[in-house]
Amino acid sequence: MTDDALELRASDADRERVAEVLRDALAEGRLDIEEFEERLEATYKARTYGELTPITRDLPVPAGGTVPAVSMRKEPVASGSWAGRIVGGEGSSSGAVAVMSGFQRKGRWTVPKRFSCFAFWGGGEIDLREADFADREVEINCVAIMGGMQVVVPPGVEVVVRGFGVMGGFDHREDGVPAEPGAPRVIVSGFAFWGGVGVERKRTRAERARLKEERRREKLERGSGDL
Repeated sequence: MTDDALELRASDADRERVAEVLRDALAEGRLDIEEFEERLEATYKARTYGELTPITRDLPVPAGGTVPAVSMRKEPVASGSWAGRIVGGEGSSSGAVAVMSGFQRKGRWTVPKRFSCFAFWGGGEIDLREADFADREVEINCVAIMGGMQVVVPPGVEVVVRGFGVMGGFDHREDGVPAEPGAPRVIVSGFAFWGGVGVERKRTRAERARLKEERRREKLERGSGDL
């Protein structure tokens, strides 16, 4: 890529292609979660190809070699569409167990049609914000005995809570919030005894950084227009 090309403004599609490279690298173990989040945040702040190119320079591409990610990735799914995240298949993991310990399922993974988890004197986190989905409807079955679990979903996903508790409970705050068109449905079921299962709707750190940067730019543009 020439010096002149590096000075060109990057598009949202370019930034999403770089983000996809980073997600693949995280899933393959080439990046740890801290470095992934740092690079993803830099991706959404990048304004030119020159700022994007170094972010993935040390990461391989599917065909081999290293080239600027802005020119090697397929076009992302249109903004607001969930079609690209409902991928079919069996899922990356079918369940998790924590006995006087903890577990996490987060980052880039595929949620199966039914994911079962159990915690006894322990806890777990099931984070779906970067996940793909094996089906349009998936179920997270949680059994918490003197322990707790937290299910984190991205904005736009439909949540249905069907779990119940004895001297414990399930968080119903996100139950019934309207879903985006085509978004998957996540059913949270199970049982809690002297424990609890929380459900939280939350953006990724990188998405929050991107939105913050967009608001800052809009504010600057409005300010310059008043001059």
